[in-house]
Amino acid sequence: MSAPHEIRAVELETPEVTAARAKVRRRRSIALAIALALFAVTFYTLTIVKMGPALFDRSL
Repeated sequence: MSAPHEIRAVELETPEVTAARAKVRRRRSIALAIALALFAVTFYTLTIVKMGPALFDRSL
């Protein structure tokens, strides 16, 4: 725990810094969404390929 004499002043962020951080956060979120979508599509495709064409010939 910090002693009272070691407490630092809180620096307020400028609007430019806040906007830059939001832009980076948005890019990261988009990249994660794309990666998750590719992961899901890969598993779906691999599942269909592993089951083979007989999957579509079965009776319901």
